[in-house]
Amino acid sequence: DLKARLDKLLELLSHRIEVLKVSREIDARTRESIDDTNRKHLLREQMRTIQKELGEGDESAAEIAELEKAITEARMPAEVEKQARKELKRLERMPEAAGEYSMIRTYLDWLIELPWAADPATPIDIAEARRILDEDHYGLEKIKRRILEFLAVRKLNPSGKSPILCFVGPPGVGKTSLGQSIARATGRKFVRVSLGGVHDEAEIRGHRRTYIGSLPGNIIQNLRKAGTRNCVMMLDEVDKLGMGGFHGDPASALLEVLDPEQNSTFRDNYLAVPFDLSGVMFICTANVLDTIPGPLRDRMEIIQLPGYTAQEKLQIARRYLVPRQLAATGLNAEQCEISDNALLSIIDDYTREAGVRNLEREIGNVFRNIAVRIAEGSAQQVKIGPDDLPAILGPRKFEAEVAMVSGVPGVATGLAWTPVGGDILFVEAARMPGAGKLILTGQLGEVMKESAQAALSLVKARSRELGVQPEALEKSDIHIHVPAGATPKDGPSAGVAIFVALASLLTGRPVRSDVAMTGEISLRGLVLPIGGVKEKVLAALRAGISTVMLPARNRRDLEEIPADARDRLKFVWIEQVDEAIATALSPATPEVVPV
Repeated sequence: DLKARLDKLLELLSHRIEVLKVSREIDARTRESIDDTNRKHLLREQMRTIQKELGEGDESAAEIAELEKAITEARMPAEVEKQARKELKRLERMPEAAGEYSMIRTYLDWLIELPWAADPATPIDIAEARRILDEDHYGLEKIKRRILEFLAVRKLNPSGKSPILCFVGPPGVGKTSLGQSIARATGRKFVRVSLGGVHDEAEIRGHRRTYIGSLPGNIIQNLRKAGTRNCVMMLDEVDKLGMGGFHGDPASALLEVLDPEQNSTFRDNYLAVPFDLSGVMFICTANVLDTIPGPLRDRMEIIQLPGYTAQEKLQIARRYLVPRQLAATGLNAEQCEISDNALLSIIDDYTREAGVRNLEREIGNVFRNIAVRIAEGSAQQVKIGPDDLPAILGPRKFEAEVAMVSGVPGVATGLAWTPVGGDILFVEAARMPGAGKLILTGQLGEVMKESAQAALSLVKARSRELGVQPEALEKSDIHIHVPAGATPKDGPSAGVAIFVALASLLTGRPVRSDVAMTGEISLRGLVLPIGGVKEKVLAALRAGISTVMLPARNRRDLEEIPADARDRLKFVWIEQVDEAIATALSPATPEVVPV
């Protein structure tokens, strides 16, 4: 059939024409692309020739020569210089339009700008360093002594390793400012790395160069900023490092940084060459040690910074806080004068803290009030005494809590350690008809519940000596409550306070309101040692306590307590719970009948 054959031929020709059209389009595009590339290459060659004719030379060659000179002047170690020159050769062979060109150029810039060479030794003046430390901070003798020891060793042995210190203490006691003071005393530059919330290992070690926009870690970045290896680097809030996860563990990455035996060859992922950190003086700060992993804690020299006494706060306010707030509010010493009694009133009645941060805030409130009066012209010179404070700061925010427990049997004053310093707590015990059950409330942890159980067992075991009828205990329920109910509490150190509260309840003899106590108890009646003695003693002093009962085996901690607190408090060292009862309970009165 001729028609069918022609239709088939037409279909084949149409298909072939379409294929030829597509092929021609592809050829045209390819030719355009090649022509464009050739045109650009031709233009570049012409531009290079024109620049040579004008005497401008080759910019790329000049840049390479400049980089080569910078590498020579950087005085890198042999291994690092070899790596830098290898990358420079790659850069030389690479066109500027290549995607990797800028990555290699950035990498070489980092290598060149890092402080590879050791700085010339600066003369060390121990007396001047002591003067600077005393000028910047009041007290803190142990830390100042440690810094002066380091300077003395560095003076006698300039090639020695720098110490790795960790300041642990509540907020506001001056940990961060102490690092700046140490840098000033040692004549070094100061850089600070905040580790709070860091959860990625790359923040410490850096990213590999395979990633776009990768950079070295914070350690190398801050060394570049400092421009020297002999600097003071503060790793702030090391106890608040993230727990890691799929990003890696930053605390484990710090192990190499903070190990004097390893950090001379610290390897950042971005640099991929060793860098010597042994000349850096690392100072870490933390509020608590519990959240710092054991291996990391083991690499640091722990120095505790407990809270200040009221007299220490007064000296700090007079020397540092008042002048600073006067300058901040634009006043001078002639226009505004605040008495020591007014400062002590602010310390006792308007702040309850281990540090001085809120104290400075309240002093600032007072001075701003005075600034308003002087700016309005209603006053030219103002003197502030304790009686003027309620009109400015409002009614007293805190008062000594010991007054409200006097004369009530079954209430004892204990001492507790908290991340913001020490505090006092009240242990309340009540008895009601029942079946001998023990009820515990106040958000107590497992260890504290066991302490309460041990205290009750000890009271039952000694019921005859206390003058308590065992049969009466079997027919009574004992309820122990530790306010405030919303605050979680744990630890064994409330054992003595719980035992004394129970003994007071069952004998009807009130606990003296001016006595506070701490210590772990055993079923044999022994009083075992506890921690945080200084913080607890300072809390007792702040709360108006006059007598503190401590375990006899904690007598070694007495020297850590400030002399001012030692003079104002009476210490009773107890080995047995019987001694605690003899000291804490008021004498029996005729009308009080034991259970």
